[in-house]
Order: sequence, then structure tokens, then C-alpha cells
Amino acid sequence: MTNITQQHPFGTDITADDIIDLMANSRSWEDKYRHIIQLGKKLPPLDEAAKNQSISVPGCESKVWLSWQECNGVYVFCADSDARIVKGLLAIILAAVHGKQRDTLIAFNFEHYFEQLDLLAHLSQSRSNGINAIITQIKEI
Repeated sequence: MTNITQQHPFGTDITADDIIDLMANSRSWEDKYRHIIQLGKKLPPLDEAAKNQSISVPGCESKVWLSWQECNGVYVFCADSDARIVKGLLAIILAAVHGKQRDTLIAFNFEHYFEQLDLLAHLSQSRSNGINAIITQIKEI
């Protein structure tokens, strides 16, 4: 796949535990929605070359670009979307998978993770399907 040189804070400076804490301290769904959009703003956009070399994610209504690189058994991910909420959801996913080894990726319980975030009940069916499609792509690497 593409040589990923773009760095982002997800999985390193912003972890899955940080996001769980952030969402647990949100007072309402509107707060969570705002946090999701803010997290998406912290995810650097992919340049056109990276977008052209990324995999397409079937099942997403929005455009989603996903790239990864494996180096010494560790997977580095980059992702982008043309939709703000989807980009925020990508950031939440990357916080859980970026910089992890293959066994850790396979073992990660995304269902439990999203239950802890209390997001799935508030997302449309198409967004939930899109999240599942992204997670499937990551696990198939």
C-alpha cells in the first residue's frame, strides 16, 4: 500500500481510553456529537495521492479513504472522509487501532468499545453500516 508519512495524534496522543473518558463525561448526545466533530477536525486530511492509493470502503454512503502501512509488525493507519461526522467516527476508530500489532487488532472488541461510547443507538443505520464496513476492512488486513 502507500507509504504513509502523515502523522496524526490518534492511537498515540489520543487513545481509545481518552475517547471513552471524553464521551463518558459528555452531558448529552449533542455534546457527544460536538466531540465527534472536534475529533474529526484533529484528523489530518489525506492528500490526493494518498486518496488515490487508499482502499475504498464498500457500505459507506460518504466517501471514505483508508490507508495503512505495516512496519515491523505494527500497523499505522490514515483515513479521511468527505463528511464531518464520518471523519470524527474514523478518528474514534483510529484511536483504537493506530500503532497496534496484528494480534491486538484482531482481538480488539469494537462492539464493546462503541457500547462504552454509547454512540450506536444515536447513529443512523447507514452510519452504523459504514462503521462496520470500516472495521471489517481493518480486520481483513
